Amino acid sequence: MLSYWRQYLAISPFYLVFTVFSFGPVVYSLYLAFQRYDGLGTKQFVGLQQFEFLWNDPVFWLSIRNTLVIWVLSTVPTLFGALVLATLLHSVRRLKGFYRIALYVPNVTSIVAVAIFFGAVFSNDFGLVNAILGMVGIDPVPWLSDPWLIKVVIALLMTWMWTGYNMIIYLAGLQAIPQSVYEAARIDGAGPVRTFFRITVPIMRPIILFTVVVSTINGLQSFSEPQVLFASNAANQNLGGPGQAGLTTLLYFYQSAFLDNDYGYGAAIVWAFFVLIIVLVVVNWRIVQRGRTS
Repeated sequence: MLSYWRQYLAISPFYLVFTVFSFGPVVYSLYLAFQRYDGLGTKQFVGLQQFEFLWNDPVFWLSIRNTLVIWVLSTVPTLFGALVLATLLHSVRRLKGFYRIALYVPNVTSIVAVAIFFGAVFSNDFGLVNAILGMVGIDPVPWLSDPWLIKVVIALLMTWMWTGYNMIIYLAGLQAIPQSVYEAARIDGAGPVRTFFRITVPIMRPIILFTVVVSTINGLQSFSEPQVLFASNAANQNLGGPGQAGLTTLLYFYQSAFLDNDYGYGAAIVWAFFVLIIVLVVVNWRIVQRGRTS
């Protein structure tokens, strides 16, 4: 093993940077979760008091509900739309590279710019969507003030951002399916819809479940979308919009740690949320394992 010291030395900068800027802060945040600390004074060990307060904190549970609702509203259409788009793109003969780039561009676009754009498009008073609805005689819709519509707008933003990413993964899986399978289905008289649900979806099941796991991790970490949409900062702490309908758990962590300077409670929030993500990922992983063995 010592004979490979040059190779280990070559890759050591990555592990040093990872330890200092990733692993170290994670361990320190776990330490802070058991402390009362405002960032300036001395730390005071409080044991499990932060988690006891967290368990009885109605705002924390509100943020959990908001996060789960937004996650469901965004994940289902994202994955279904990505699979449909991948199937259509797989059958395209011309300009396939152009369509791939065009559909993937939203994923590499700045999320802040996209959130500002969506905020302008869905504005209650001067938004493009309400202007179009007004042209056909429909009254303006309170997109950014109604509790449910706030979640819908955030979910639409996340769907627009991540559909192209999942589409690329599905497209790679579709290209691995032998064309003879589809030719046999056409000979048996199966139409496009039946072929999609009876052949494409079952064969793609492991890849679909993989994207479900990845989407669970990404979707539950929504933060920039509601923060930018509702201009949340130190001067304007209206986190999540009216009624805190868009307050996600990470946004609540941001409020507690960096706006209220309660770093210990913020660490407790993020670690409790980490446990929730692990539970959901394990559930999805069990589904993946069962799907592979069935």
